[in-house]
Amino acid sequence: AISLDMLGGLTDALNVIEEKKDDVRCVVLTGAGRAFCAGANLQGRNDPGKKLPDAGATLETAYHPFLRRLRDLHCPLVASVNGPAAGGGMAFALMADIVIAVRSTYFLQAFRRIGLVPDCGSTWQLPRLIGKARAVELSLLGEKLPAEKALEWGLINRVVDDADLAAETKKIATELANGPTVALAGIRRLYWESTHNSYEEQLDLEAQIQRNVGRTNDFREGVTAFLEKRPAKFAGR
Repeated sequence: AISLDMLGGLTDALNVIEEKKDDVRCVVLTGAGRAFCAGANLQGRNDPGKKLPDAGATLETAYHPFLRRLRDLHCPLVASVNGPAAGGGMAFALMADIVIAVRSTYFLQAFRRIGLVPDCGSTWQLPRLIGKARAVELSLLGEKLPAEKALEWGLINRVVDDADLAAETKKIATELANGPTVALAGIRRLYWESTHNSYEEQLDLEAQIQRNVGRTNDFREGVTAFLEKRPAKFAGR
């Protein structure tokens, strides 16, 4: 379950990643144990002797900064969903560029079960990924969405047998880590920005990012490798 201590640890991990960004070319987000993430930690929230915490303030000060840093990551992000992903945990998984889930898992918009509304960007992500009707249904009914159905709906990228998750994750993460990191970061930004840009704004942004990546050594290597009919050896610069 997500606690403030966990968010602090995740933030520390991102700090290390950014300090070593030249060496980190793909990030994998996964869970330990039977679940990917059970959502927010509710322990102590129902003590009648205590004033209820300001849930909105907690989002603004702890969750939102972390989510924005995932969005702005300098390299691809892979979610390796090893078990149930509920509430904010589901939102964390959907921040990834590639989402791989085990066949036995499910996704759950659990908020209505405890009298809350979806948060962590869920109401922005879900309609764009699966459409308004399905997003509203998941949120209002709070029903489990099996991994296979999530794949069918286009919510996630791949479903694998439970025993194959580690190997499939490593395969995809390695492919991304060996790629042209600056260009991959540009691709991430373009698709994030495309959801609210006009067509003209998106054309301008494509030109701006293409100008930057067109000056990288990886672009030079990619063209050379293409002309020499060999696989490119990208250095991430």
